[in-house]
Amino acid sequence: MARITASVYTSHVPAIGAAIDLSKTAEPYWQPLFKGYEFSKKWLAANRPDVIFLVYNDHATAFSLDMIPTFAIGTAAQFEPADEGWGPRPVPTVIGHPELAAHIAQSVIQDDFDLTIVNRMDVDHGLTVPLSLMCGQPQAWPCPVIPFAVNVVQYPVPSGRRCFNLGRALRKAVESYDEPLKVQVWGTGGMSHQLQGPRAGLINAAWDNAFLDRLIADPAGLAEVPHIEYVREAGSEGIELVMWLIARGAMSDVAGGPAPRVVHRFFHVPASNTAVGHLILENAQ
Repeated sequence: MARITASVYTSHVPAIGAAIDLSKTAEPYWQPLFKGYEFSKKWLAANRPDVIFLVYNDHATAFSLDMIPTFAIGTAAQFEPADEGWGPRPVPTVIGHPELAAHIAQSVIQDDFDLTIVNRMDVDHGLTVPLSLMCGQPQAWPCPVIPFAVNVVQYPVPSGRRCFNLGRALRKAVESYDEPLKVQVWGTGGMSHQLQGPRAGLINAAWDNAFLDRLIADPAGLAEVPHIEYVREAGSEGIELVMWLIARGAMSDVAGGPAPRVVHRFFHVPASNTAVGHLILENAQ
């Protein structure tokens, strides 16, 4: 059977992608941030999964304000980098895993989560920046990726509890797939930031680090945090962090297994106008 081996959490700031694409990673402003991912690249190379299930939010590229699904799973064989207004990022095409994606959709929908099935879409920086941070600039991504888009753009957005429980359903789906695949679940977005209004530029490092503490040690309690706390403490775009709860809910300890091992933790302020958080958790073998 397939199994989830690890979860990865990271911000997906668009300016990070631009810094990589324009060869600015060694500049004084950016170098401390990218240094925090050096270990992660080595870890991923040594622990390469067969499939990455990547939770992210679309930024009005695949979905417009005309139609925004709460949860959407990409079931295509491949996904092209999106043109977000200045041309597609110069990164490889994302190769999907239609068979596992279809199985996950079947299982999760039967567990009463309504997913939108997406057979064709482009993927924006929300998905490609995490891949670049963890993989560098390869000719091809190291394995197939299943994109899973969550609406954290237009209210109402899903609750932390809903996302956490979706992670539980995802684990069940993966473990019922009849092929010995090693799967990683990545939760992306955040951390604290606000892009508009009187509080534009808000960063709350203390709250962010407390979030990381609870994500590791008290994910069920963290799942009960209401939307208003994310907005008040982490800014209007801090709500992206509910997506991390999908990845955390998919870990074995949530289903009664041993606590995951903290492989790497990193926090940096700022990247553009955002606090960057990063965490790698491994399931006990």
